[in-house]
Amino acid sequence: MTHGSNSPDGHPDWYNAGIDHIWLPYTQMQTTPAPLAVAATDGVRLKLADGRELIDGVSSWWTACHGYNHPHIRTAIANQMTTMPHMMFGGLVNPPALTLARRLSDMLPGDLNRVFFADSGSVSVEVAMKMAVQYWINQGNTTRRKFIAFQYAYHGDTIGAMSVCDPEEGMHALFKGLLAEQHIVSLPRTNAEFEVFESFLTQNAVDCAAIILEPLVQGAGGLKFHDATVLARIAECGERHGVLLILDEIMTGFGRTGSMFACEEAGVVPDIITLSKALTGGTMALSAAVAREHIFAAFQSDKPEAALMHGPTYMANPLACAAANASLDLFESEPRLEQVAAIETHLRNALEPCRALPGVIDVRAKGAIGVVQVDTLTRVEWLKQRFVEEGVWIRPFGDIIYVMPPFVIELDDLTHLTNAMVKVIGEWSTLQGVNVGI
Repeated sequence: MTHGSNSPDGHPDWYNAGIDHIWLPYTQMQTTPAPLAVAATDGVRLKLADGRELIDGVSSWWTACHGYNHPHIRTAIANQMTTMPHMMFGGLVNPPALTLARRLSDMLPGDLNRVFFADSGSVSVEVAMKMAVQYWINQGNTTRRKFIAFQYAYHGDTIGAMSVCDPEEGMHALFKGLLAEQHIVSLPRTNAEFEVFESFLTQNAVDCAAIILEPLVQGAGGLKFHDATVLARIAECGERHGVLLILDEIMTGFGRTGSMFACEEAGVVPDIITLSKALTGGTMALSAAVAREHIFAAFQSDKPEAALMHGPTYMANPLACAAANASLDLFESEPRLEQVAAIETHLRNALEPCRALPGVIDVRAKGAIGVVQVDTLTRVEWLKQRFVEEGVWIRPFGDIIYVMPPFVIELDDLTHLTNAMVKVIGEWSTLQGVNVGI
């Protein structure tokens, strides 16, 4: 399938005309091979301009939970386009946004019912951090300005969000000195580690606005898992020391870990939750920072300066909110969580043979997330190319080779995906062995 005519080199005209004018994300463009040209998407497939098709193993950065081009979401966006593509959300409101805010409030645990819309996950984290600091300021406490985050954390690429990412293991070490200095601590799992965490809170909580954590699965920091009991204990510790809790469910929210929201598995209601990625089913940019009533109440005042002074231009975009409402319809009408449970079972079984391969140090699955962790990830571009040759789109990073498929993936396609992982990782492991003389 093509989009426009092709040049002699086989690339579409639109590709050659534009490729020298883009700056790709997370890419050293001097040395990295050129990106693939995608002409269309359908279901769980990326359709390349040269006619090849790839099963998307990462759901377009973990967003396309219902697959691509779902007719219900597509129809909702088309209908909304005819009445109101966009309008400002300052002093004005629109039906899709208010409907979505009510529905999110109804489905989130506890009294998480004050929805502040934004346009990206990073911005929702920035908003949540501002909410947390100003919550204390509005009550006369101006010292609580720091945040407690965890090793391997990732919360986004904007300046505030970068400050609560892991500065050593993450992507933002270059910006030391620019970023606010936060408390980045080891994520406690054992009783002994929780004793250390408690001691840290005893000494430092008085200056901290909030703990921020990706619940159950830390995403771009390496897909590190922790149990629901760990999440519950961290929440208890924070509450005991009077520190707010922000849960970043940008990746984990909307079924990815097996429950609609990861915090539900631990019975935890955070003070603020951030949402994005699968919120619109992978169709439009939209995010939200949702606060409990006591957080919202701290901003109610006769003083104008007590208001939350933030407002993304495209917040509560009607098209995006219409897409999100349609996505929630699908969670209500189609068996998404049952599909996720079946995917988890398959991933656990199908990826297990990788555990015996030289260079592999762990194999794990949680919900619709399957991870093969290696000691040192080499030949990354070779791996990507081999996966393409096997008909799948998988992007290894850090020390992991992973999949997060759309929830609607059929068993044949899921098997194709995991077979490709096992085959290619096996080839990679053999090449590693040759290198070290095994």
